[in-house]
Amino acid sequence: MSETAMKEGGGARRGGRAGRAGRSALPFPVDQKPFRQPRRRFPATDVVSADALEAIHAASLTILEEIGMDFLNAEARDIMVKAGASVAPGTIRVRMPREMIEAAITTCPAEFTLHARNPAHDVRIGGDTVAFAQMASAPNCSDLDGGRRAGSQADFRNLIKLGQSFNILHLTAGYPVEPVDLHPSVRHLDCLHDFAVMTDKVFHAYSLGTERIRDGIEIARIARGISRSELLEQPSLLTVINSSSPLRLDDPMLEGIIEMARMGQCVVMTPFTLAGAMAPVTIAGALAQQNAEALAGIALSQLVRPGAPVMYGGFTSNVDMKSGAPAFGTPEYMKAAMAGGQLARRYGIPYRTSNVCAANTVDAQAAYESVFSLWGTTMGGGNFIMHSAGWLEGGLTCSFEKTILDIDLLQMVAEFLDPLVVDDATLALDAVREVGPGGHFFGTEHTQARYRDAFYAPVLSDWRNFESWQEAGSPTAMEKANLVWKECLAAYQAPPIDPGVAEELGAYVGRRKAEGGFKTDF
Repeated sequence: MSETAMKEGGGARRGGRAGRAGRSALPFPVDQKPFRQPRRRFPATDVVSADALEAIHAASLTILEEIGMDFLNAEARDIMVKAGASVAPGTIRVRMPREMIEAAITTCPAEFTLHARNPAHDVRIGGDTVAFAQMASAPNCSDLDGGRRAGSQADFRNLIKLGQSFNILHLTAGYPVEPVDLHPSVRHLDCLHDFAVMTDKVFHAYSLGTERIRDGIEIARIARGISRSELLEQPSLLTVINSSSPLRLDDPMLEGIIEMARMGQCVVMTPFTLAGAMAPVTIAGALAQQNAEALAGIALSQLVRPGAPVMYGGFTSNVDMKSGAPAFGTPEYMKAAMAGGQLARRYGIPYRTSNVCAANTVDAQAAYESVFSLWGTTMGGGNFIMHSAGWLEGGLTCSFEKTILDIDLLQMVAEFLDPLVVDDATLALDAVREVGPGGHFFGTEHTQARYRDAFYAPVLSDWRNFESWQEAGSPTAMEKANLVWKECLAAYQAPPIDPGVAEELGAYVGRRKAEGGFKTDF
């Protein structure tokens, strides 16, 4: 099961927020900093030696050259053959010389910008920048009030409202939950239209056939009010491509690579390699296979359009060998995430990774596995963090409360990534002289001038003493999260959109629905 098949800040202080320097002035029930991308201002961690990294690289090229990959799309096979690959007559197995792969990936851009409907929400990908996207592709959602349930359009819309509302979530990378009450033939049209009008951030379209990805490209173009030639030079849409591990790219995924690359839009090439199930049980072997599959898809994108924006995706983890269930947030996942970052840096390609866990509810397991995942993505040099907020059950459920808990974690990561400033002002010798021995710093000008704007203000963390916490009803983090997401939805305001653009979007979606959308067998 792939991500696509699955259907891939601030404290809770109320009021007095509008006048705080450096904070958003919009009415919103939680305090948060303005929209900005964190930057990793220290070297990413290398988890394997240079020799070991080259061994993984060499093994992956051997896989592509000697074993090959099944490409289920004839046009994709033809493109690869014209570049030097071979396909035995009557087969779909593509074998790719290492020289061909190494030459093709040299045109991948090391950095690029994804353009949003609101230019203030443009996202830089690559280098030392980090972008967080909320969870995507869950078939179910859950909250304390309604419990676990299949996704609906109402849940989908509520989750993307949260994604729009929180500045630490920089873009949307898929349906947070699959709205199964919408017919599959037109579901993508409704969802993409909602992304375009209910948010003003960069969004994602699923590569589920040529028609649907073309609809995504056109809706992204209309939403930004630009021409097709301008869209070609201004990436405004992304898609995640999952190989059907082991060693297979199916027809819709290959169509997605081709269509997106032709139009200069972003392809996030991500093998779904779970060690012991769809890849060798050893992390090194799983990484070699991940790398082979990733390089094959990336190479295809560059053969279609050299310089097309692309990301190297790593999603390798292990499975529970007793049940076969995916295991996330494990030491193996952390190692694989960090090694994937090393491989991406070796090729000079931006790196996609994920914040994941295997917990079935919002509990201690959910928290510590997510922290472990985020630490691996941060120290591994992740540029684009998928599933940053909401992930539960190995990706089967998007939780409203977990979304808020993860937003808290993301804001903490962003603060951690901010540089430690050491200068005369921060050394605070004047404040130390003022207080002297035995005093306190609460009331000093140095403290008060920085108190409101310089410190991380948590959404959920409760730093009261036990007595005052007990007097407040002893709220748990999950109970507070439940309150926060409801208050945020109540405060949601749709971002402004040009009336002409809104009309054109509605007309396009209406016409495509009248045509039947994407033809299905049911």
